[in-house]
Amino acid sequence: MGLNDTPSAERVHIGFFGRRNAGKSSLVNAVTGQELSVVSPVEGTTTDPVRKAMELLPLGPVVIIDTPGFDDEGELGELRVRRTRQILARADCAVLVVDAGRGLTPADRQLVELFRGRQLPYLVAWNKSDLVPAPDTGEDGVAVSAVTGQGVEELKERLARLVKTEDRTGALVGDLLRTGDLAVLVVPIDKSAPKGRLILPQQQVIRDALEAGAAPVVVRETEYAAVLPSLGRPPALVVTDSQVFGLVARQTPAEIPLTSFSILMARYKGFLETAVRGAAALDRLKDGDRVLIAEGCTHHRQCEDIGTVKLPRWIREHAGADIAFDTCSGRDFPEDLSPYRLVLHCGACMLHQREVQYRRRCALDAGVPFTNYGTAIAHLHGILRRSLGPFPALAALVPGG
Repeated sequence: MGLNDTPSAERVHIGFFGRRNAGKSSLVNAVTGQELSVVSPVEGTTTDPVRKAMELLPLGPVVIIDTPGFDDEGELGELRVRRTRQILARADCAVLVVDAGRGLTPADRQLVELFRGRQLPYLVAWNKSDLVPAPDTGEDGVAVSAVTGQGVEELKERLARLVKTEDRTGALVGDLLRTGDLAVLVVPIDKSAPKGRLILPQQQVIRDALEAGAAPVVVRETEYAAVLPSLGRPPALVVTDSQVFGLVARQTPAEIPLTSFSILMARYKGFLETAVRGAAALDRLKDGDRVLIAEGCTHHRQCEDIGTVKLPRWIREHAGADIAFDTCSGRDFPEDLSPYRLVLHCGACMLHQREVQYRRRCALDAGVPFTNYGTAIAHLHGILRRSLGPFPALAALVPGG
């Protein structure tokens, strides 16, 4: 996979923040070397976050995000500020663009407090330093000029040192396999499968297994039972799509470790323990309770869609109760989670890790359990403990044998 093919969820997200007319858009254009954002002397020209996936040397694959002014006013201005706040949940690091002639304003200071509160690494870019001398920039500041290019290369180099990309994600599957191991991946090809390709988690698991020196064997659930004994030796791991979890579990000998792509993604994104603990809420649902089903991407829903059809049916059957379900997708995620008794999230393969953690924290701060598709489906089928076999410490959290 080339840098241009790197999924957005795997890229470093850099947000440019600041008050109106501080020169955010001009500096974004200078940093990217492209006319990414519309530039105008009129305050509030940037009305929505503008995103660009690109390669930014020396950092590598990134997503640059230009945001509306944080001091915007009026009813529409409040909506724009809210969208700017949402970008904080997705950014790996922030650039606070300050007009060097005006210095730090109350809006700038508020942003700094938000960065610090979220433990978000940041730099202060003192823009328009070609017109007035920048103040003492300190360790977190850089004197720049979007017009002359002064300090732009230093800003990029400082950003590269600010973000530790190797710490952004957890392990996927490579640490569960050794050189020469067989790993069987069960991949249904049905109406919901994308035409001519595999979905991102399947691609990532295959790549990670290959990098570990293992041999991934990819098979549909309809051929799995026949292929398994033909391998000549037991696989070190079976990974299945969650939708056929029950079938694959019945066909897999107990001594063979079994898990799902969704459970691996929860581990990769850093919230598997939360998901395991949250799955217990499925046993406590009662008539009138509401469950939020959240997906990180938007797609055309089929008649047997997992999020809107299968999971609600399975949950109602499990609870024996009339449960109400709300859904959200893409970047939409409710700010108020208090009406819900459970947040059930997709595997989050298309979401940036920081945003997934933000959603998890929102739920836990509201006292709402948080889990994901694969963990919930394994629980509903009574196989969660077995599905966590590769992770003994987490398997011990599940009651029963």
